[in-house]
Amino acid sequence: MNSDRLNIEHDQHDANRDPISGEPGSHPLGTGVGAASAGTVATAVGAAVGGPVGAVVGAVIGSVIGGLAGKGTAERINPTFEDNHWRENFSSRSYVDPNLKYDDYQPAYQMGYESYDRYGHTGTGYEDIEDTLRRDYESIPSDSSLNWEKARPAIRDAWDRAATTVKQ
Repeated sequence: MNSDRLNIEHDQHDANRDPISGEPGSHPLGTGVGAASAGTVATAVGAAVGGPVGAVVGAVIGSVIGGLAGKGTAERINPTFEDNHWRENFSSRSYVDPNLKYDDYQPAYQMGYESYDRYGHTGTGYEDIEDTLRRDYESIPSDSSLNWEKARPAIRDAWDRAATTVKQ
């Protein structure tokens, strides 16, 4: 396989492309979880209100609404944009060891923006979960050469960036 084809496949994966249309921004896991959850609830409500017909209508409407909500949640942080940002800018950060590569910092940046997406929008501050992040970082298998103390500033940096750029 040539490198152009690998880059195209990598770009398509990173853009969360819809498997049918090829459009970017597809989040099948977030959409599916949202659709299943809302569909189940709406089926129960529909059955209670309108019997079997209400259950079918409730399931359809609930699944559509839940799918859209699930996709919206999955798009709060765009991992492709975040990864590109950090790849292009990491070397300008004061905490970066010039002897290390982006791949050494990538897991730390990813933990920072994903953690903000998971906890920060609920009002939880970085300081509130720093111990949890440390445990998580130290337990995740990684090829990174960064220990917690070296990864910590990058995690915090990505958290802070996510806090200012995330869609609310």
